[in-house]
Amino acid sequence: MNREPCGWPGSLRPTVVSAVVPAMEPSPQAPCRSARSPSRSPSTGLKIRRGVLLAAASLVLLLTGPLLGWSQPAAAAMDYAKQVLIGADFHGADLRNVTFNLTNLRDADFHDADLRGASLFGAKLQDADLRNADLRDATLDSAVFMGTDLRNARLDDAFAFNTRFEGVQIDGADFTNVPLRGDALKHLCAVAGGTNPSSGRATRDTLGCG
Repeated sequence: MNREPCGWPGSLRPTVVSAVVPAMEPSPQAPCRSARSPSRSPSTGLKIRRGVLLAAASLVLLLTGPLLGWSQPAAAAMDYAKQVLIGADFHGADLRNVTFNLTNLRDADFHDADLRGASLFGAKLQDADLRNADLRDATLDSAVFMGTDLRNARLDDAFAFNTRFEGVQIDGADFTNVPLRGDALKHLCAVAGGTNPSSGRATRDTLGCG
């Protein structure tokens, strides 16, 4: 006897009549099995185990990295804006993309600090130590540099058009591609000298002094 199509109601199933075998009564229909029963992919367990292992490895690196001397970039969300940080010690710190907008940083120590991409808009940096600091791509607009030590600092591509420079030390500083007002440029060229030990460029050349 042929298999009955799945989904026929029991009361409508055809009855097979034979000369020998009497008509068959409808029998309860077995539940239809779907063409594809839901099943857990064999790779699901593997993916879960792999995720757990990666998380554990990341935790180990996070805890042991500082012990091995690995430095981690400063968090992009770190914000020191509008604070009073007179005499703060940031020497050698990783301060990439950190915000110091309108912050009082008088006498702060930033020598050898990494300030790439940092924002020091309107910051007060009187008598601050920025020797060998990396200020590439930093925002220095409207900042005040009075008596500031910028010797051997890298300021390539920093934005400093409205920055005030007065009584600064810039021997060996690199001002490549830094837009400066005419009065600021005149003041800097009057005291410029030396060559940056990192870029190998002469300070006067990076300022375009005549």
